[in-house]
Amino acid sequence: MAKWVYIPIALVFAFALVLGAGCGGGGIEVGGSTTVQPLAEKWAAAYEDADVTVSGGGSSAGVKGVAGGIFDIGAISRDLKSNETDKWPDLIPHAIALDGVAIVVHPSNPIDNLSIEEVRDIFATGTDSTWTVVSREEGSGTRETFEKKVMGEEEISAKVEFLPSNGAIKQKVATTSSAIGYVSLGYVDDDVKAVAVNSVDCATETVRNGTYPIARTLYFVTKGEPEGEVLDFINFCLSPGGQQIAEEEGYISIR
Repeated sequence: MAKWVYIPIALVFAFALVLGAGCGGGGIEVGGSTTVQPLAEKWAAAYEDADVTVSGGGSSAGVKGVAGGIFDIGAISRDLKSNETDKWPDLIPHAIALDGVAIVVHPSNPIDNLSIEEVRDIFATGTDSTWTVVSREEGSGTRETFEKKVMGEEEISAKVEFLPSNGAIKQKVATTSSAIGYVSLGYVDDDVKAVAVNSVDCATETVRNGTYPIARTLYFVTKGEPEGEVLDFINFCLSPGGQQIAEEEGYISIR
């Protein structure tokens, strides 16, 4: 009779580190930003020249993973930080798409527009009698973009529910009539409503022309110049066909 064997999670992670140190042996490992993850998965499914495995974990995990050899490609939804480039000077970012960070509410919410100042006040106040406020956890590139472009010197209140992914934020907002959060434009569908910010809709055109105030560039990060199958995969993602996939998934072509 088969028996279950319990393996401590720390040991599992140690095995993953050992296996990850040899990445590039028969496939491509991509990990990091949950904003980039759905797009990377679509690219991986369409790519026929190598097996591509995609995982999430957040932008900071993507940087650390590629720097440590766990990933061939780190996915991030923000610029590399100076402390990261100081620590790992051989990291190279490759812009792969543009994105807007949408402020989302429940579809039943009558509000259609908020100013940057109003959004800042809501997140600085946190959950109250009017709003159930949800935010990403530390290490999220989406959160860092939101903090930089919306919060400024203000801090997100501790009276906020912190969630680990764009998908978790979307689900919370979609099922809570009083909720407000922020997600990548690629996650916006009929389950949530994206409100205009400063009377500008979060849309492909407004992100591309710079009128939407919470926009950013998405990146793949490699350790050193990419080569071999990693370079081929990145080139595929940047090709007209790869960028068409990005557009179809709600992201904005970099070219």
